[in-house]
Amino acid sequence: MSPRKPTALAQAVRRFFEEYLVVLRGLSTHTIHSYRDALVLFLRFVAEEARCRIEHLDLGHLTADRVMQFLKHLEATRRNGIATRNARLAALHTFARFLCHERPEHLARLQAILAIPFKRGAREQPMEYFESAEIAAFLASINRTTPRGERDYALFALLFNTGARVQEILGLRVSDVRLDPPCQVRLRGKGNKVRLCPIWPGTARLLRAHLTRHAATEADPSGACLFVNQRGGVLTRFGVRYLLRKYLAATGTRSPTIQGKRLHPHSLRHTTAIHLLKAGVDFATISQWLGHASLNTTMRYARADIDLKRAALAQVFPEALAPPRGGQLRLDAADLPGWLRRL
Repeated sequence: MSPRKPTALAQAVRRFFEEYLVVLRGLSTHTIHSYRDALVLFLRFVAEEARCRIEHLDLGHLTADRVMQFLKHLEATRRNGIATRNARLAALHTFARFLCHERPEHLARLQAILAIPFKRGAREQPMEYFESAEIAAFLASINRTTPRGERDYALFALLFNTGARVQEILGLRVSDVRLDPPCQVRLRGKGNKVRLCPIWPGTARLLRAHLTRHAATEADPSGACLFVNQRGGVLTRFGVRYLLRKYLAATGTRSPTIQGKRLHPHSLRHTTAIHLLKAGVDFATISQWLGHASLNTTMRYARADIDLKRAALAQVFPEALAPPRGGQLRLDAADLPGWLRRL
């Protein structure tokens, strides 16, 4: 039996990722991965709605109604926020614009998809992060006696250490890691910008132990991915999210405070930024450390932490915050302004 010929949709998806996004648009790897994740979720949803396999989907299955249903599914079933919903829609808009040029006979249907608006009203949620005791409890929940546990421990320790985006860590090759002093990793961020990030000697020891076990199975250890799944493939963001949920569930008994938090892989990045800020590291250094394009992005961490707000408040009329000493203050009619300052 001859293999099934790829549908027009399948061919378009291949050209979209192999030619349009990479060659014509020149988008970064991280953006392409984001578009890929959005399209995978959408195609899975459409295949389930159409009751067929994904490889059987064609251009006729792409309708504005299905896109709207998909967006509702993201918010109602997957519990995605408005920002995530809009990011998925942006990826579908880009794909629809590409199809307008590729397959103009479907222009009317594609224009209906492009007419779907982004949702307004996205509110900035309180930034959730790990406190120091919660980090210790989280790492303690990982069983390091197994190869998989050893990998997971090294993975999360590196994420906490660097504050890197998950995809930046998953994209690391063995050649990107320096385990001799000065220990550091070479990260590729948004826009394919490369930055060096220092790592603690303890983190370097964890990575060395992980690589000693991992490199033995690789023909070219230096070019191998640093973190792989149990089948030898590259660990994905979905895999990291699964591992995070798994260990958070185990952490709940050790650290009850963690149960009320809505933590996700990006929370590890928030954690590093907040703790750097608490340690007195200046905004410019943190911005370079995290690979932020703008200092304004870094500044939001100052608004997130209540301890930083208390410290800032203590710098403004600190004597006004202190309790009165020696009982009530005696009012001196000749020094009313001084009495008010001491109150």
